[in-house]
Amino acid sequence: MAQTTQVNFRVDVNVKRDAERVLDELGLPLSTAFTIFLKAISRKHGLPLDMTVDPFYLDSNMRHLQQSIQQLEDGRVITKTMEELEDMAGE
Repeated sequence: MAQTTQVNFRVDVNVKRDAERVLDELGLPLSTAFTIFLKAISRKHGLPLDMTVDPFYLDSNMRHLQQSIQQLEDGRVITKTMEELEDMAGE
């Protein structure tokens, strides 16, 4: 039988609760999910995750969105129906 060890760490209570809900739907206890994660790290010799930044949250996009929101709040927008846009394209 394999030897086991205990691992203790702190995690935000909401993160743990949300993860446990998902794992419960998968039929996995939290300890099994961590074992799977640690074995995947060993196999891959790195994190078994695709760690990329969602471009939606880039600073440049957030600035653009804030500018658009400000224009909308200032009333500096023009709205057109799809039909009006199609008519304009046909001119």
